Amino acid sequence: MAGVSSSTAFPVVVLASGGGTNLQAILDQLHGRGEVEVVGVGTDKPGAYALERAEAAKVPTAVFPRDEFADREARDTAMGDWIEATGAELVVLAGYMQLVSASFVARFRGRIVNVHPALLPSFPGLDAIGQALDHGVKVTGVTVHFVDEGTDTGPVIIQKAVEVPANWDRGELEEAIHAVEHQIYPEAIGMIARGEVRIAEDEPRKVIVTRGK
Repeated sequence: MAGVSSSTAFPVVVLASGGGTNLQAILDQLHGRGEVEVVGVGTDKPGAYALERAEAAKVPTAVFPRDEFADREARDTAMGDWIEATGAELVVLAGYMQLVSASFVARFRGRIVNVHPALLPSFPGLDAIGQALDHGVKVTGVTVHFVDEGTDTGPVIIQKAVEVPANWDRGELEEAIHAVEHQIYPEAIGMIARGEVRIAEDEPRKVIVTRGK
């Protein structure tokens, strides 16, 4: 993946289904500062608050409601065409609650990232925070990873641990997890924009980071 040039910001598209707090973190920390430009925000939910966040930042939006397409493949084809038209070099899943098809992953291979509220490979899939609490772990965390055809199985870019509250308070843990997401997701995107991240050629499960080089 090419790094950003001195004159052109690295273009990304963000896909979100809900409130868009990770989108807001990306807009606040990266967008319009010369290094990264959010060139589009897409969603499957016409009423998603993420759309309002995008519009406030003057970022173009697109909506791909599930019931307007024959199946996931048709929706992902349309969404992929839109992403390519924006010129985006990275697809950022930020609370996008639909599974993307294998053909979509293949189309943007190595150019899709996601954030997950656990230290993968622990607690993949839905309700990772609940899974951590049910297992009684003392430490969980956040993972930013590339997306492959599996469920939260793609190569890990960056992780950060979060201690589970001694009183097992879910609300407190969720707040701590989200704060870390808002920190390391923009950090990882910036690293990709600067060309500091690549998937190892001889070991596709490993990500090579050359930060600051």
